[in-house]
Amino acid sequence: MSSASSTKPHVLVFPYPAQGHMIPLIDLTHQLVSRGLTVTVLVTPKNLPLLDPLLSSSSSQNPNPNPIETLVLPFPPHPSIPAGIENVKDLPIPYFSAMMCALGQLHDPLLRWFTSHPNPPVAIISDMFLGWTHRLATQLGIQRLIFSSSGAFALSIVDALWERMPKRDDPEDQDQIFAFPQVPNSPKYPWWQLSTVYRSYVEGNPDSEFIRDGYKSNRASWGLVINSFTELERVYLEHLKKELGYDRVWAVGPLLPPDRVTDHVDKDDESRPTEIRGGSSAVSLDHIKLWLDACAEDHKVVYVCFGSQAVLTNHQMEAVASGLEKSGVRFVWSVKGPTKGHVEGDYGAVPAGFENRTAGRGLVIRGWAPQVFILSHRAVGAFLTHCGWNSVLESVVAGVPMLAWPRGADQFCNATLLVDQLKVGVRVCEGASTVPDSDELARVLAESVSGDWAERARAAGLREAARQAIKEGGSSVNELDRLVCQLCALEIPASSNLQSMRNGN
Repeated sequence: MSSASSTKPHVLVFPYPAQGHMIPLIDLTHQLVSRGLTVTVLVTPKNLPLLDPLLSSSSSQNPNPNPIETLVLPFPPHPSIPAGIENVKDLPIPYFSAMMCALGQLHDPLLRWFTSHPNPPVAIISDMFLGWTHRLATQLGIQRLIFSSSGAFALSIVDALWERMPKRDDPEDQDQIFAFPQVPNSPKYPWWQLSTVYRSYVEGNPDSEFIRDGYKSNRASWGLVINSFTELERVYLEHLKKELGYDRVWAVGPLLPPDRVTDHVDKDDESRPTEIRGGSSAVSLDHIKLWLDACAEDHKVVYVCFGSQAVLTNHQMEAVASGLEKSGVRFVWSVKGPTKGHVEGDYGAVPAGFENRTAGRGLVIRGWAPQVFILSHRAVGAFLTHCGWNSVLESVVAGVPMLAWPRGADQFCNATLLVDQLKVGVRVCEGASTVPDSDELARVLAESVSGDWAERARAAGLREAARQAIKEGGSSVNELDRLVCQLCALEIPASSNLQSMRNGN
């Protein structure tokens, strides 16, 4: 595909400002820029540093002189969001709905930016939580594409919820089962495991109508880009095409950092330390590498991490620590401390004496961890995870089977896919407030690094499918090329229409 900048369009990329949503869309942006597109990335000030690796790699590798622009807009105020909390790198989950509504206030600043730009974008690629951008795109006479940081299966459930609007027979019954016979394999979930955003709508969240309109706008948008790959979710990708009524659904994953695509596809698991995706670690990459390298046997280390959002209660921390201690396994544990919204002293505390008692076979990392690197190391044999989609894909690409503890959002759907359908993991716990049984957890941890664990062989097969997808000629590379071709076929809005908007008509 030609990379001549004169033939390639300008696209606006608008991530939802939470790390789990931003990181894969930034990785997609790199792929678009490497194919010659010019991209403007809209970002709030606190998240601007997340673009640094993208900007530096783009300037050194891309033939376009200015392939990436940044549009920094302040986070809008909202009555439900405490002052100053917008400066938290990852906004706590209870504020998600309010944050979705607050970001809608960027409509007018974006409109002004667009109408004053000498080379305006032909399309907006925005997160699925930013459905209102479809209205903006329609007003501008351009196309809006949804970016889904969730997989096709989870997105199928969310789509079914907002399309059919189910409600509980008894408003107090958290365990009522809801079936989705229209979705392949007819999944079922209790009410408490359904989308938090959807449940807040049913329960009368004051921002509900704005959020519902956003999801309806997602259905009306021009195309859908998903961080998944055909071999992983073929049946659900086909289902979404049928539900949406078009084939402009591009499965372009697993989206990875630029340097890791080459490492995963072309190199053995003795990977070199690389840029830490999404943050900086309290423990150096070199120290982590030396610790893992010292493990004599392959696949004997359990990696424990619950993502950028989840903070365990101290009771849960004690159960996990006890399970690790009783199991006797080697482990790396990434611990997230309490943030705003958590009662100080009740969350995220490593039990006293635990690190001393497990010295030599355990490594505790407080804060962000270089997860892609850790999972890729030959010593790691299992991943105790919350089943966030980024973590799932990183584990799939590394060929590491998972111990699933879904806690909210799309994680219950992801656990269904991993455990019940693909059989590359087992459940160890469910729910954000559940405390696992430490004896049972210890048993599963020990079993996960045994030599004959069946899930490991299936994970290895899925790893090969993922690597094939992101090789030249693979399904996801072909989908990326198809996406760029269709973006290149779009036209800039007529100058008379732009002039009319610039004049305020």
